[in-house]
This record gives sequence, C-alpha cells and structure tokens, in this order.
Amino acid sequence: MLKRIAERIAGALPAADAHCDGPCGIYDPAAARITAEAVKSMTNKILALELPDASDAAAVARYHNTLARYVAIKEEQAELTKRDLLILWTDYFKPPHLEKYPNLHDTFWKAAKLCSACKVEVSAQHADELMDAIQEIHNIFWETKGRQVEWMLAGG
Repeated sequence: MLKRIAERIAGALPAADAHCDGPCGIYDPAAARITAEAVKSMTNKILALELPDASDAAAVARYHNTLARYVAIKEEQAELTKRDLLILWTDYFKPPHLEKYPNLHDTFWKAAKLCSACKVEVSAQHADELMDAIQEIHNIFWETKGRQVEWMLAGG
C-alpha cells in the first residue's frame, strides 16, 4: 500500500533537475578569494621580515615567533583556498560547463596546484598567480550564472 501511495505522489510531482548538490546560491568563489588574499598577505609579510641582530635574543625570539605565526596562517589559508576551489570544481560545475569552458578542469587543477605551492614555498609570484587563477574562476563562475560580478579584493 505504501508503495502505491509513493508512486501516486511521485507521479503527481514534476520531475526535478538539480544543477548542483546543494540549493542554488550556496556556491561562491569569494571564499577562495578571501583565503587566497590571506595567503598573499602572509607571503608578503614573511618576505618583508628582517632578521634581527643575532646578539639580541629577545628580538630573535620575536622574529621566530612572528615568522612561525605567518607561516602557520599562510599554510592554513592555502589549504582552505584549495578546499573551497575543490568544492566549486566538484560540486558546482557540471558537464555542460565543461562543454562551454573546455579548459575548466585544467584551470582548477592549476589553481589547486598553486595552493600547494603557496603552502610549501614563500613565493610572491605563486601567490599572485593563485589570485589570477581565482579571478579567472570567479569570472567563469558568474558567467555560468548569467551575471557580471565585479572582482573586488577585500584587502583594498
């Protein structure tokens, strides 16, 4: 009896075709942009640090403490950036997008690899390249939504 009721209900409802795994509106490349900006900021701060005179033990300790904090933040934010990119790549983008954007997989793969490079290196070039890759993903994402959303950086 329950099977017949379920069949009747299913037959009365229109077929649903979900674009993504969650309700529309939950995906946004802004999260990856924000964390990548933190990666870039920490990379620049690390590169700007000046090693104090070795005879000043307190200054050396402060330097190492600051360096360790910047590195930890940079690596954490790079990992979060990669996570946000992978969610967009695997959950939001679908085969029709790949047909329209044949370089989509390569774009995401390279962006994810840049996240890894930013974790293990202190490279302003790779941090900038990561931001460029995320901007490209931002543009593709919003184009798929039929919207033009300005690329804006939180850091000014």
